[in-house]
Amino acid sequence: MRNASIGYRARTGFAGLALGLLMSTTLSAADLTLRGVDPESDLYATLLGGSLLAEQTADDADPSTQELVAAAQADYGRLLALLYDAGYFGPVITISLDGRDAAAIPPVQPPRSIDRAIITVETGPRFRFGRVGIGPTAPDTELPEGFATGQTARLGVLKDTVAVGIDGWRAAGYAKARLAGQDLTARHDDQLINADIRLAPGKRLRFGPLTVKGDSKVRTERILAIAGLPTGEVFSPDELRLAQARLRRTGAFNAVALIEAQQVGPGDTLPITAQVADAPQRRFGFGAELSSLEGLTLSTFWMHRNLLGGAERLRLEAEAGGIGGNSGGEDYRLSARFERPATFNEDTNFYALAKLEQLDEVNFFSRQFDIEAGIERIANENRTYRLGLGLRTAETEDAFGINRYTLLTLPLEAEFDYRDVALDTTDGYYLKVSATPFVAVDGADNGMRSFVDARAYRTFGTERPVTLALRGQLGSVIGPALNEAPADYLFYSGGGGTVRGQPYQALGVDLGGGNVAGGRSFVGLQAEARLAVNDTIGVVGFADLGYIGSEEIFDGSGEWHSGAGLGLRYDTGIGPIRLDVAVPTSGPDTGENFQVYIGIGQAF
Repeated sequence: MRNASIGYRARTGFAGLALGLLMSTTLSAADLTLRGVDPESDLYATLLGGSLLAEQTADDADPSTQELVAAAQADYGRLLALLYDAGYFGPVITISLDGRDAAAIPPVQPPRSIDRAIITVETGPRFRFGRVGIGPTAPDTELPEGFATGQTARLGVLKDTVAVGIDGWRAAGYAKARLAGQDLTARHDDQLINADIRLAPGKRLRFGPLTVKGDSKVRTERILAIAGLPTGEVFSPDELRLAQARLRRTGAFNAVALIEAQQVGPGDTLPITAQVADAPQRRFGFGAELSSLEGLTLSTFWMHRNLLGGAERLRLEAEAGGIGGNSGGEDYRLSARFERPATFNEDTNFYALAKLEQLDEVNFFSRQFDIEAGIERIANENRTYRLGLGLRTAETEDAFGINRYTLLTLPLEAEFDYRDVALDTTDGYYLKVSATPFVAVDGADNGMRSFVDARAYRTFGTERPVTLALRGQLGSVIGPALNEAPADYLFYSGGGGTVRGQPYQALGVDLGGGNVAGGRSFVGLQAEARLAVNDTIGVVGFADLGYIGSEEIFDGSGEWHSGAGLGLRYDTGIGPIRLDVAVPTSGPDTGENFQVYIGIGQAF
């Protein structure tokens, strides 16, 4: 195996050093050439992508000659590692700067200028795996496909194989599994690498005691209860990660780390240390939004992250919306929500809320007061279930007149979130199903309101990817007749959340004489094709469809309307800024030509 050595003679005095540093301040833009590798190959792109010299000679770079020399000398080791990982174990690398061997140039005495840099690579033959083996391995361990006779001998494959072997033992409870030894033999005549990897699983361990370190205002017993680490049970990396996630999702901590002890404890146990750092206990914020349709919306909140010393959260909110808008009148909301993590067990939280709200919508007016308490069960990072018991009292006015009612509610909800990124999803799916049975204490009939929101995403291509996004919504109010149903439980269609291009709540149940009420059934369909023009700009074509019916469950006897349009997206890193322009394409005539929607994040 051959590679270049790096070295220089350090026989420079102070004057020479000072002169070298002075000369190194002269800036230079050098041209870089990579020879010996097919420019169309993946290896060519890999080598350039890993080269510091390529980085320093880029169009937007402005390096000194000293920086160019340092980058060139560092590239010997960097490129050699990349070639090894590609299976080339006998390469020769030469790097020259204006014809001089970069390894022979003293960094403290760089040339006054550097105009041309050349990297020459002789890869030699590509090696493949000959005889391979790893053991012992835990049952059901699936080794990487690349770790097999005849496959390209990549260093990355060897590292992955060792990691998979150790992880397999750790998953089985052998927390101290380690690499015991490895024999790698190169047969240059046959271009083969024989690999023999030996693992030492150690003893099967159980979780030992969890201790807490860090100056936290959350009580230690509550930290232990929230973490829910199963002390005494067989060690599991998944349980360790889950305990860490439980502590983080409380919001009470800025940093959480669960650290395994270096030494095994008594009785083959593994002590764990939780190191936590508190987040600021109190937080205050406010916001403002301006929309051509809904006008000005002002909001503010105050939150306490550790109200009673057990990571309880209290959040107070106030919002005023519809100021100067065209979506009815002004809306107001005051709310308070209390949450206590790990109330019944480590994955079940308790919540209680109170909300006072006024809605002055296009087709109805409502003042309502809600109180509710319940539990939230977090099955895993993707699935959440909620069950509550609430009381709602309200006064509404719509096309049927004024109605005062009081309801006892039982809100139920299941949420499945398998999206890759919530604000800008490219793959995955999302499903939220809610049902709220209600018993009329006064002023209405018994019934149930249900709603389903389902979304699916799929991306095609890599250079200019296209994402297809589909959304379906289904709503129903079962029980009370249309004129007796709570007005704020009924459905309307039109606007950004349902059918773009149609005015807000443009479609309801036409009662004649210009009177419109909400429907007891709703169907919404939205489809988007999102094309990425470059890393920051995207364009979107979309079509939306909505249905409102007076019947309890969709039977097609109601009315449909639709809209379509084009959109522009600008990626901010945390989510795209969205601009959509849509026109109505079918449905009752509204006299509107187009609608404009601006927001942050994709439409769905």
